[in-house]
Amino acid sequence: MVTPPSNSGSTAPFPYRMTRVGVVMRPDPADPNQEEGVLNPAAGFAPDGRLMIFPRLVAEGNRSRIGVGEVEITDGVPTGVSLSGIALQPDRGWEHGSDHGGVEDPRLTYIEPLGLYVMTYVAYGPTGARPALAVSRDLAGWERLGPVLFDYDDALHTDLNLFSNKDVLWFPDAVPGPDGTPCLAFLHRPTFEIIGQDPELPTGIVDRRPGIWIGYVSLAAAQRDVRELTRVWGHRELARSEYAWESLKIGGGPPPVRVPEGWLLLHHGVTGSMTENPFELQKNVFYSAGGMILSAEDPTVITHRTAEPLLAPETDEERVGIVGNVVFPTAISEIGGVLYCFYGMADEAIGVARIDPVG
Repeated sequence: MVTPPSNSGSTAPFPYRMTRVGVVMRPDPADPNQEEGVLNPAAGFAPDGRLMIFPRLVAEGNRSRIGVGEVEITDGVPTGVSLSGIALQPDRGWEHGSDHGGVEDPRLTYIEPLGLYVMTYVAYGPTGARPALAVSRDLAGWERLGPVLFDYDDALHTDLNLFSNKDVLWFPDAVPGPDGTPCLAFLHRPTFEIIGQDPELPTGIVDRRPGIWIGYVSLAAAQRDVRELTRVWGHRELARSEYAWESLKIGGGPPPVRVPEGWLLLHHGVTGSMTENPFELQKNVFYSAGGMILSAEDPTVITHRTAEPLLAPETDEERVGIVGNVVFPTAISEIGGVLYCFYGMADEAIGVARIDPVG
Protein backbone atom coordinates (compact mmCIF):
# COMPACT_ATOMS: atom_id res chain seq x y z
CA MET A 1 0.00 0.00 0.00
CA VAL A 2 1.49 3.35 -1.02
CA THR A 3 1.17 6.18 1.48
CA PRO A 4 2.18 9.81 1.04
CA PRO A 5 5.49 11.00 2.53
CA SER A 6 5.27 11.34 6.31
CA ASN A 7 6.72 14.84 6.47
CA SER A 8 8.26 17.61 4.44
CA GLY A 9 11.33 17.99 6.62
CA SER A 10 12.35 20.25 9.46
CA THR A 11 11.67 23.97 9.38
CA ALA A 12 15.24 24.49 10.66
CA PRO A 13 17.76 26.00 8.20
CA PHE A 14 19.15 23.50 5.73
CA PRO A 15 22.61 22.41 6.98
CA TYR A 16 24.43 22.73 3.61
CA ARG A 17 24.99 25.38 0.97
CA MET A 18 26.27 25.32 -2.61
CA THR A 19 28.78 27.76 -4.14
CA ARG A 20 29.65 27.90 -7.84
CA VAL A 21 33.20 27.00 -8.83
CA GLY A 22 33.04 27.25 -12.63
CA VAL A 23 32.51 25.44 -15.92
CA VAL A 24 34.44 22.19 -16.41
CA MET A 25 33.20 21.09 -19.83
CA ARG A 26 31.73 22.71 -22.93
CA PRO A 27 30.83 21.05 -26.25
CA ASP A 28 33.68 20.38 -28.66
CA PRO A 29 32.58 21.85 -32.02
CA ALA A 30 34.80 19.33 -33.82
CA ASP A 31 32.93 16.33 -32.34
CA PRO A 32 29.57 15.54 -33.99
CA ASN A 33 28.59 13.55 -30.90
CA GLN A 34 28.53 16.84 -28.97
CA GLU A 35 26.72 18.97 -31.55
CA GLU A 36 23.73 19.56 -29.25
CA GLY A 37 25.52 19.73 -25.92
CA VAL A 38 27.37 17.96 -23.11
CA LEU A 39 25.45 17.72 -19.85
CA ASN A 40 24.20 15.81 -16.80
CA PRO A 41 27.25 13.63 -16.01
CA ALA A 42 27.89 10.75 -13.67
CA ALA A 43 31.22 10.63 -11.82
CA GLY A 44 33.24 8.25 -9.67
CA PHE A 45 36.76 7.38 -8.56
CA ALA A 46 38.37 4.50 -10.47
CA PRO A 47 40.38 1.83 -8.60
CA ASP A 48 43.60 3.68 -9.58
CA GLY A 49 42.40 6.90 -7.91
CA ARG A 50 41.48 8.89 -11.02
CA LEU A 51 38.19 10.79 -10.90
CA MET A 52 36.27 9.64 -13.97
CA ILE A 53 33.32 11.47 -15.46
CA PHE A 54 30.58 10.15 -17.74
CA PRO A 55 28.85 13.04 -19.50
CA ARG A 56 25.79 12.77 -21.67
CA LEU A 57 26.84 13.71 -25.21
CA VAL A 58 24.05 14.86 -27.51
CA ALA A 59 24.38 14.60 -31.29
CA GLU A 60 22.16 16.13 -33.94
CA GLY A 61 18.51 15.22 -33.54
CA ASN A 62 18.74 14.92 -29.74
CA ARG A 63 20.43 11.52 -29.89
CA SER A 64 22.50 10.81 -26.80
CA ARG A 65 25.52 8.73 -25.86
CA ILE A 66 27.38 8.40 -22.57
CA GLY A 67 30.99 9.51 -22.84
CA VAL A 68 33.90 8.84 -20.54
CA GLY A 69 36.81 11.03 -19.48
CA GLU A 70 38.98 12.09 -16.58
CA VAL A 71 38.34 15.13 -14.41
CA GLU A 72 41.27 17.52 -14.32
CA ILE A 73 41.96 18.67 -10.75
CA THR A 74 44.01 21.77 -9.97
CA ASP A 75 44.94 22.51 -6.35
CA GLY A 76 42.19 20.19 -5.16
CA VAL A 77 39.49 21.76 -7.35
CA PRO A 78 37.87 20.28 -10.50
CA THR A 79 38.81 22.56 -13.39
CA GLY A 80 38.31 20.60 -16.61
CA VAL A 81 37.57 17.31 -18.33
CA SER A 82 39.74 15.24 -20.67
CA LEU A 83 37.28 13.20 -22.73
CA SER A 84 38.65 9.86 -23.92
CA GLY A 85 35.81 7.96 -25.55
CA ILE A 86 32.31 6.52 -25.32
CA ALA A 87 31.18 4.32 -22.42
CA LEU A 88 27.73 3.40 -23.75
CA GLN A 89 26.21 3.73 -27.21
CA PRO A 90 22.45 3.45 -27.88
CA ASP A 91 23.03 0.24 -29.80
CA ARG A 92 20.17 -1.85 -28.42
CA GLY A 93 16.76 -1.66 -30.06
CA TRP A 94 15.04 -0.62 -26.82
CA GLU A 95 17.49 2.28 -26.34
CA HIS A 96 16.39 4.41 -29.30
CA GLY A 97 13.35 5.26 -31.37
CA SER A 98 13.06 5.92 -35.09
CA ASP A 99 13.35 9.70 -34.72
CA HIS A 100 14.67 10.28 -31.21
CA GLY A 101 16.41 8.67 -28.30
CA GLY A 102 19.62 7.34 -26.93
CA VAL A 103 21.16 6.65 -23.55
CA GLU A 104 20.83 9.64 -21.25
CA ASP A 105 21.55 11.20 -17.85
CA PRO A 106 23.71 8.55 -16.14
CA ARG A 107 24.15 8.34 -12.38
CA LEU A 108 26.96 6.28 -10.87
CA THR A 109 27.15 4.57 -7.48
CA TYR A 110 29.87 2.34 -6.08
CA ILE A 111 27.84 -0.13 -4.01
CA GLU A 112 30.28 -1.31 -1.38
CA PRO A 113 28.51 -4.57 -0.36
CA LEU A 114 28.55 -5.71 -4.00
CA GLY A 115 32.02 -4.44 -4.89
CA LEU A 116 30.53 -3.00 -8.09
CA TYR A 117 30.04 0.30 -9.82
CA VAL A 118 26.39 0.52 -10.82
CA MET A 119 25.38 2.99 -13.51
CA THR A 120 21.76 3.93 -13.97
CA TYR A 121 20.73 5.62 -17.16
CA VAL A 122 17.63 6.51 -19.12
CA ALA A 123 17.06 4.49 -22.29
CA TYR A 124 15.00 6.80 -24.47
CA GLY A 125 13.46 4.15 -26.67
CA PRO A 126 10.37 3.70 -28.85
CA THR A 127 7.91 4.22 -25.96
CA GLY A 128 9.82 6.97 -24.19
CA ALA A 129 12.05 7.08 -21.12
CA ARG A 130 12.83 3.78 -19.41
CA PRO A 131 15.36 3.25 -16.58
CA ALA A 132 18.20 0.80 -17.20
CA LEU A 133 21.33 -0.48 -15.45
CA ALA A 134 24.92 -1.34 -16.32
CA VAL A 135 27.67 -2.57 -13.98
CA SER A 136 31.46 -2.44 -13.95
CA ARG A 137 34.33 -3.49 -11.69
CA ASP A 138 36.80 -0.91 -12.98
CA LEU A 139 34.85 1.89 -14.76
CA ALA A 140 36.41 0.71 -18.02
CA GLY A 141 34.21 -2.17 -19.20
CA TRP A 142 30.44 -2.16 -18.77
CA GLU A 143 27.91 -4.99 -18.70
CA ARG A 144 24.28 -4.10 -19.38
CA LEU A 145 21.79 -5.65 -16.98
CA GLY A 146 18.90 -4.28 -19.03
CA PRO A 147 15.78 -2.30 -18.17
CA VAL A 148 14.54 -2.00 -14.60
CA LEU A 149 11.44 -4.08 -13.89
CA PHE A 150 9.14 -2.87 -11.13
CA ASP A 151 7.53 -5.81 -9.34
CA TYR A 152 3.76 -5.74 -9.58
CA ASP A 153 2.04 -4.66 -6.34
CA ASP A 154 -1.71 -5.13 -6.47
CA ALA A 155 -2.16 -2.55 -3.71
CA LEU A 156 -1.01 0.15 -6.16
CA HIS A 157 -3.88 -0.70 -8.52
CA THR A 158 -1.50 -0.03 -11.43
CA ASP A 159 1.72 -1.27 -13.01
CA LEU A 160 4.70 1.08 -12.70
CA ASN A 161 6.23 -0.46 -15.82
CA LEU A 162 3.57 1.26 -17.95
CA PHE A 163 4.98 4.72 -17.32
CA SER A 164 8.04 6.65 -18.42
CA ASN A 165 10.62 7.03 -15.67
CA LYS A 166 13.74 9.13 -15.11
CA ASP A 167 16.17 10.34 -12.41
CA VAL A 168 17.10 6.83 -11.27
CA LEU A 169 19.85 6.29 -8.68
CA TRP A 170 21.08 3.98 -5.93
CA PHE A 171 22.15 4.50 -2.34
CA PRO A 172 25.79 3.40 -1.95
CA ASP A 173 25.21 1.15 1.06
CA ALA A 174 22.51 -1.04 2.54
CA VAL A 175 19.55 0.55 4.33
CA PRO A 176 16.65 -1.02 6.24
CA GLY A 177 14.00 -2.27 3.84
CA PRO A 178 10.24 -2.23 4.40
CA ASP A 179 10.49 -5.61 6.12
CA GLY A 180 13.47 -4.56 8.25
CA THR A 181 16.03 -6.62 6.35
CA PRO A 182 19.16 -5.07 4.76
CA CYS A 183 18.25 -3.75 1.32
CA LEU A 184 19.65 -1.63 -1.47
CA ALA A 185 17.43 1.40 -2.03
CA PHE A 186 16.59 2.78 -5.47
CA LEU A 187 15.17 6.25 -6.19
CA HIS A 188 13.24 7.01 -9.37
CA ARG A 189 10.74 9.47 -10.83
CA PRO A 190 7.73 7.94 -12.65
CA THR A 191 5.49 10.18 -14.76
CA PHE A 192 1.85 9.12 -14.61
CA GLU A 193 0.95 10.23 -18.11
CA ILE A 194 0.31 8.26 -21.30
CA ILE A 195 -0.30 10.08 -24.59
CA GLY A 196 -3.96 9.88 -25.57
CA GLN A 197 -5.06 8.36 -22.26
CA ASP A 198 -5.95 9.45 -18.74
CA PRO A 199 -4.35 6.74 -16.58
CA GLU A 200 -5.49 6.16 -13.03
CA LEU A 201 -3.09 7.30 -10.33
CA PRO A 202 -1.62 4.71 -7.93
CA THR A 203 -3.55 4.07 -4.75
CA GLY A 204 -2.96 6.82 -2.19
CA ILE A 205 -1.51 9.30 -4.71
CA VAL A 206 -3.64 12.41 -5.24
CA ASP A 207 -1.13 14.67 -7.02
CA ARG A 208 -0.36 13.90 -10.69
CA ARG A 209 2.83 15.99 -10.69
CA PRO A 210 5.93 13.77 -10.97
CA GLY A 211 7.67 13.15 -7.64
CA ILE A 212 10.49 11.03 -6.20
CA TRP A 213 9.73 7.39 -5.42
CA ILE A 214 11.74 4.78 -3.54
CA GLY A 215 11.99 1.03 -4.12
CA TYR A 216 14.18 -1.77 -2.83
CA VAL A 217 16.21 -4.85 -3.73
CA SER A 218 17.18 -7.40 -1.11
CA LEU A 219 20.91 -7.11 -0.41
CA ALA A 220 21.25 -10.87 0.02
CA ALA A 221 19.49 -11.49 -3.31
CA ALA A 222 21.73 -8.98 -5.14
CA GLN A 223 24.85 -10.57 -3.62
CA ARG A 224 23.72 -13.95 -4.96
CA ASP A 225 22.81 -12.60 -8.41
CA VAL A 226 23.59 -9.05 -9.51
CA ARG A 227 20.69 -9.18 -11.97
CA GLU A 228 18.37 -8.87 -9.01
CA LEU A 229 19.21 -5.14 -9.17
CA THR A 230 16.78 -4.87 -12.08
CA ARG A 231 13.87 -6.27 -10.02
CA VAL A 232 12.68 -3.51 -7.72
CA TRP A 233 9.93 -3.93 -5.11
CA GLY A 234 8.48 -2.12 -2.06
CA HIS A 235 7.35 0.93 -4.07
CA ARG A 236 6.25 4.14 -2.34
CA GLU A 237 6.37 7.85 -2.97
CA LEU A 238 9.18 9.57 -1.07
CA ALA A 239 8.68 13.26 -1.91
CA ARG A 240 6.53 15.47 -4.11
CA SER A 241 6.53 19.16 -5.04
CA GLU A 242 6.11 21.35 -1.95
CA TYR A 243 7.44 24.82 -2.75
CA ALA A 244 7.04 27.47 -5.44
CA TRP A 245 10.46 26.82 -7.02
CA GLU A 246 9.47 23.17 -7.70
CA SER A 247 5.80 23.71 -8.54
CA LEU A 248 5.82 21.73 -11.82
CA LYS A 249 7.74 18.64 -10.68
CA ILE A 250 10.77 17.37 -8.78
CA GLY A 251 13.32 14.63 -9.44
CA GLY A 252 16.37 13.10 -7.81
CA GLY A 253 19.84 14.47 -8.46
CA PRO A 254 23.11 12.71 -7.57
CA PRO A 255 23.12 9.43 -5.65
CA PRO A 256 22.72 10.15 -1.91
CA VAL A 257 25.85 10.91 0.09
CA ARG A 258 26.27 9.93 3.75
CA VAL A 259 26.74 13.00 5.98
CA PRO A 260 26.58 13.38 9.78
CA GLU A 261 22.89 14.33 9.61
CA GLY A 262 21.88 11.28 7.53
CA TRP A 263 21.73 11.01 3.73
CA LEU A 264 22.25 14.18 1.68
CA LEU A 265 20.01 14.03 -1.39
CA LEU A 266 20.21 16.89 -3.87
CA HIS A 267 17.20 17.17 -6.16
CA HIS A 268 15.96 19.41 -8.95
CA GLY A 269 12.75 21.39 -8.98
CA VAL A 270 11.00 22.69 -12.07
CA THR A 271 8.68 25.61 -12.75
CA GLY A 272 7.22 26.79 -16.05
CA SER A 273 5.17 24.82 -18.56
CA MET A 274 5.61 21.69 -20.65
CA THR A 275 3.88 20.36 -23.77
CA GLU A 276 1.92 17.11 -23.68
CA ASN A 277 4.34 15.41 -26.09
CA PRO A 278 7.19 13.79 -24.10
CA PHE A 279 9.33 13.49 -27.25
CA GLU A 280 9.52 17.28 -27.68
CA LEU A 281 12.40 19.34 -26.31
CA GLN A 282 10.89 21.45 -23.54
CA LYS A 283 11.85 25.12 -23.73
CA ASN A 284 9.53 26.89 -21.27
CA VAL A 285 11.00 25.51 -18.07
CA PHE A 286 13.16 26.72 -15.17
CA TYR A 287 15.27 24.11 -13.32
CA SER A 288 16.89 24.76 -9.92
CA ALA A 289 18.73 22.58 -7.39
CA GLY A 290 17.66 21.99 -3.81
CA GLY A 291 18.27 19.38 -1.16
CA MET A 292 16.86 17.02 1.43
CA ILE A 293 18.33 15.13 4.35
CA LEU A 294 16.96 11.60 4.70
CA SER A 295 17.16 9.72 7.97
CA ALA A 296 20.01 7.20 8.19
CA GLU A 297 17.71 4.84 10.10
CA ASP A 298 14.85 5.10 7.60
CA PRO A 299 15.49 6.81 4.23
CA THR A 300 11.75 7.35 3.72
CA VAL A 301 11.84 9.96 6.50
CA ILE A 302 12.81 13.47 5.40
CA THR A 303 14.40 15.38 8.28
CA HIS A 304 15.40 18.58 6.41
CA ARG A 305 14.34 20.12 3.10
CA THR A 306 15.17 23.35 1.31
CA ALA A 307 12.28 25.80 0.99
CA GLU A 308 14.39 27.82 -1.48
CA PRO A 309 16.89 26.58 -4.08
CA LEU A 310 20.51 25.97 -3.16
CA LEU A 311 21.44 26.88 -6.75
CA ALA A 312 19.26 28.54 -9.40
CA PRO A 313 20.11 29.61 -12.97
CA GLU A 314 22.01 32.91 -12.76
CA THR A 315 25.14 32.77 -14.92
CA ASP A 316 25.20 33.06 -18.71
CA GLU A 317 26.02 29.35 -19.06
CA GLU A 318 23.03 28.41 -16.90
CA ARG A 319 20.57 30.80 -18.53
CA VAL A 320 21.42 30.45 -22.22
CA GLY A 321 21.83 27.14 -24.05
CA ILE A 322 19.98 24.29 -25.73
CA VAL A 323 17.33 24.64 -23.01
CA GLY A 324 17.80 27.89 -21.12
CA ASN A 325 17.50 28.37 -17.36
CA VAL A 326 18.62 24.93 -16.24
CA VAL A 327 20.67 23.85 -13.22
CA PHE A 328 20.54 20.03 -13.06
CA PRO A 329 22.73 18.27 -10.41
CA THR A 330 23.74 14.68 -11.19
CA ALA A 331 27.03 13.77 -9.43
CA ILE A 332 28.83 14.45 -6.15
CA SER A 333 32.51 13.65 -5.58
CA GLU A 334 34.63 14.18 -2.48
CA ILE A 335 38.03 15.71 -3.24
CA GLY A 336 40.38 16.42 -0.37
CA GLY A 337 37.56 16.22 2.16
CA VAL A 338 35.36 18.66 0.21
CA LEU A 339 32.18 17.72 -1.64
CA TYR A 340 31.83 18.96 -5.21
CA CYS A 341 28.67 18.70 -7.30
CA PHE A 342 28.76 18.36 -11.09
CA TYR A 343 25.67 19.72 -12.79
CA GLY A 344 24.18 20.33 -16.22
CA MET A 345 24.03 23.96 -17.38
CA ALA A 346 21.20 24.90 -19.79
CA ASP A 347 21.44 21.39 -21.33
CA GLU A 348 24.68 22.45 -23.02
CA ALA A 349 27.66 22.52 -20.63
CA ILE A 350 28.79 21.07 -17.28
CA GLY A 351 29.48 23.13 -14.20
CA VAL A 352 30.76 22.35 -10.73
CA ALA A 353 29.74 23.75 -7.35
CA ARG A 354 31.19 23.28 -3.88
CA ILE A 355 29.00 21.85 -1.09
CA ASP A 356 29.80 23.10 2.41
CA PRO A 357 28.21 22.71 5.83
CA VAL A 358 26.46 25.81 7.10
CA GLY A 359 27.91 27.24 10.29
